[in-house]
Amino acid sequence: MSERLADDRQTGEAPPNPAAGPMKRQGPRPLALHLTAALASLLSSSAALPHLRSGSLPWNPALRSRAAALREDMARADRMQGTRTQESRAQERAPGPGDRLAREVDREIRRRIDAVLTGVERYRSHPYRRDLPDPPVVWTEGGSRLLDYGRKRGGRPVLFVPSLVNRAYILDLSRDKSLMRWLAGHGFRPLLLDWGRPGPLERRFTLTDYIAGRLERALDFAVEMAGAPVPVVGYCMGGLLAAALAQRRPRSLAGLGLMATPWDFHAEDAATARRVATFIQPWGPVLDRWGELPTDALQALFAQLDPLLALKKFSGFARMAPGSRAATAFVALEDWLNDGVPLVAGVARDALAGWYGRNDTMAGAWMVAGLPVDPGAIRVPTLALIPERDRIVPPASALALPTAIPGARILRPPLGHIGMVVSAGAETGVWNPLAEWLAATG
Repeated sequence: MSERLADDRQTGEAPPNPAAGPMKRQGPRPLALHLTAALASLLSSSAALPHLRSGSLPWNPALRSRAAALREDMARADRMQGTRTQESRAQERAPGPGDRLAREVDREIRRRIDAVLTGVERYRSHPYRRDLPDPPVVWTEGGSRLLDYGRKRGGRPVLFVPSLVNRAYILDLSRDKSLMRWLAGHGFRPLLLDWGRPGPLERRFTLTDYIAGRLERALDFAVEMAGAPVPVVGYCMGGLLAAALAQRRPRSLAGLGLMATPWDFHAEDAATARRVATFIQPWGPVLDRWGELPTDALQALFAQLDPLLALKKFSGFARMAPGSRAATAFVALEDWLNDGVPLVAGVARDALAGWYGRNDTMAGAWMVAGLPVDPGAIRVPTLALIPERDRIVPPASALALPTAIPGARILRPPLGHIGMVVSAGAETGVWNPLAEWLAATG
């Protein structure tokens, strides 16, 4: 109980009160940021209307022809409404054509605001709660655990390395969407490294401590269990950690799997990557004092990738039947997205300033235990799964890594970053090819 209360003080969350009934979710986190972005976008439509009429809006060149057509449609409507005289309008007290359009725009704004607020409230109150039991824990160190999904069935051990930013259970999201349980049912013994929440020990960590320390010791355990080298599969940021591991410990790896793993952080939009890097600057005092970047700060950073994503997602959720499978799947995924963990200070600086800001990975300047991480030095069989619709890790960024690994095989499923592990097409596009490759690794 004392540990729980300590966590509550740190995160600002109140401890649960059973007498108060089910607690509402905090998300989408940070709630104020998402609502502000949605409302600002919608309310700007009224402010922009006069500028649209006058043609003074600075349109993107690709949209100028559509803007001109829209202004012509508005002018045509004005002319049709303008056939009535000013006197008759005054007698009827009817609004002018411009007023009518403004009123319709206002009505649509209100409708959309209602939709997004309804979606957020329904999500926060939805009865779904993840109730999957954890598999046996076979190894621990600090706040980290190794979860054994195939202990009862046997099979070949495979070590899975998730991101340090998000919770590991994206690979075991629900009874319907669990890559770990699916692989266990297909003859493998998945070992999922759950990094856990950073504690006093981890707050002093750098990427070297995670890779050359904790991850290598988890690998040693898996190899000892298997009695032979094991395949290691990394998802997103976890793929970067796994790639560094493969270079350092080639004799312990039977193969390297990379799932939506970034490498060239400036591949498609260097300016945005550098803006992400500047995000860490005002958080310097917090990093120094707390030793970590808070979860809501990370969520705010992710929101920059698509500031209006919450508006689109929750407006769509409002149209779903609350008890439908689609609504439950939405809530399950959204709960995972909002269940992030802080990023320790040393890793936050390395990842944001180093990877995003300076593109250290491509420059050969990313160092682990004093040595540069060099994809050209990786000599284990490698499979890279690069989703074509990834908006979090642009495909060009992910392609740079396997392109530099000798003999790497590349597959490009028509899925998104998260969809590659939980969507309806995940089993066909990712799970099956991954299982076939794992079975073929020596």
